Amino acid sequence: MKAFQGRVVAPGEVRAEAVVSHGGLNTLASFQKALQFGDKTATCGDQNNPDLYGRQMAGKALCLPQTIGSTTGGLVLYCACAMGRQPACMLFSRPIDSLAGAGVIIADVWLKDSKMPVVDSLGEEFLNYVKEGMTVTVKEGGVVEVE
Repeated sequence: MKAFQGRVVAPGEVRAEAVVSHGGLNTLASFQKALQFGDKTATCGDQNNPDLYGRQMAGKALCLPQTIGSTTGGLVLYCACAMGRQPACMLFSRPIDSLAGAGVIIADVWLKDSKMPVVDSLGEEFLNYVKEGMTVTVKEGGVVEVE
């Protein structure tokens, strides 16, 4: 087991199986099927992300460097949380971008039943260490344990 320290964007504690992307996550392309067509597992629809394409994101520890894409990014994350199709947590190796950050914070403040802890600035070592299927535990204060 290895622990990493990051910055809390949205608080919470959770334990989940990791899904890992080494490229940016296009939020709209990734969550479109979940939001428009009722895919409750939030199967990633971003064909330009070979690490995640076709993988379930709902209920998983989504480990990634950053999000990419259009200005809808924050709204997409908020809607995924509102519909109960969000990852168990989002763990960024880099600082979170302002659009994703806005969606995550709005979801945390406005939604009481759909929490999604988010930690950023975990570093490249985190993203190089965590592998698909590993168990990730998010603790208070931005500590992320990977086993």
